[in-house]
Amino acid sequence: MRNVSQNYITQITTLPFLFPVNCYLITDGDSLTLIDAGLPMSAKKILWNIAMIGLPLRYIVLTHAHGDHIGALQAITKAHPYAQVMLSARELQLLKNPEPYAFEAQKPTKGSYPKVFPVKVTKTIGEGDMVGSLSVIETPGHTPGSISFFDNRTKAIIVGDLLQTKGGLAIAGDTRPLFPFPTMGTWDLETGIASTEKIMLHNPSILAVGHGQMIPEPMPLLEKVVTRAKNKLN
Repeated sequence: MRNVSQNYITQITTLPFLFPVNCYLITDGDSLTLIDAGLPMSAKKILWNIAMIGLPLRYIVLTHAHGDHIGALQAITKAHPYAQVMLSARELQLLKNPEPYAFEAQKPTKGSYPKVFPVKVTKTIGEGDMVGSLSVIETPGHTPGSISFFDNRTKAIIVGDLLQTKGGLAIAGDTRPLFPFPTMGTWDLETGIASTEKIMLHNPSILAVGHGQMIPEPMPLLEKVVTRAKNKLN
């Protein structure tokens, strides 16, 4: 495990050298929000960090519902039964029927969706909703229902697997040979490019991803990866 903290964000990483899987604790006034829930083995470290910060866990929000982002949900909700569990309505629908809508890219969804979601979803969220200080941004690409969270206090953005930094910064679907796994679970690169351009409109100060380290002042690098991905499509 590895922890990195800055600007209200604590990044908790499971298997940092082999297959880094991140989740994030956001300190928000007198409570905490957990973004993603990692692998089953992540539970102990997540719960330890919550205890060390010493604030109640109010929200558990998910960028998407792949297995490596929901693995510790049961253990965390058991320890914090009053925490509200949220994900996008589109992602919840994908658990019932993994087919794209008619207006979406007609490609098969990928990745490790559970047959049954492990806990009760308290609320579905979408574009423009607020979770404490976090704005919800719909950012499909890795999955049709992926969402990101923009901290209005610091302009940090947590994007799940829309992008990766392990193996080199890339939009998921633009394969990085040193860490190709996000591509293996990605639904549509072209949609991911549009979502990356969308988050760039927010001029984020910190980019936090599902796999890899956080990047400060990411805009120049984001411009490069968008150009690279567009060239790949062409």
